[in-house]
Amino acid sequence: MAGKKIAIIIILLMVLSACASTGKIEPTTAEEAFNEGLRLYKKENYREAQTYFDMVKLQYPASDFADDAQYYTAEIHYNQKEYILAAFNYNRLRATYPNSQYSKNAFYKSGYSQFLLSPKYDRDQDYTIKAIKTFQEFQHSYPEKDSLYDNASKFIQTLRDKLCEKEYRIAELYDKLESPNSALIYYNIVINDYDDTSFFEPSLFGKIKSLTMMQRYD
Repeated sequence: MAGKKIAIIIILLMVLSACASTGKIEPTTAEEAFNEGLRLYKKENYREAQTYFDMVKLQYPASDFADDAQYYTAEIHYNQKEYILAAFNYNRLRATYPNSQYSKNAFYKSGYSQFLLSPKYDRDQDYTIKAIKTFQEFQHSYPEKDSLYDNASKFIQTLRDKLCEKEYRIAELYDKLESPNSALIYYNIVINDYDDTSFFEPSLFGKIKSLTMMQRYD
């Protein structure tokens, strides 16, 4: 009998030890659920953290912690380099909780996530255009000059340079193919739409060269 009791006690201790090692709790409030999610997030246990943030959003959508849970959901995707999902969840926070303390930072990081999705100049530039639009809207919504505003300006310039380079390289290609009419079209795009980029002056030179080949000396 004594041996049986000892065995039961050992089993109970093993179960309690296993529960303690998993660190799982059953929160009864939004605050408890969020705090547990945040604890796991800081330990980079993102999968488990997400379950608690989802609990807050689904079970306590009107609580003071719902926007926190939504923001950290976006942060989880961002930290895992899932930038499409990150941008979606940053935008969802802004749409659902426009007065959230995270609204400004979420707006900026939505643009930055799209910036990170922007490919090389010779690929489809859909995310490049989206990122420019998001950063411009961010600056319109938060016109005060600060580090985020300044960074947005730098990113916009980088993205515009990329869009411009695509047009310039096409012009160069037509130039090499000795097709000055086609080259002129793309040089003019750069000159008219991207006069703030490093490709503006080379495009002026390219335009002169194309006009000369076409004997349009005037």
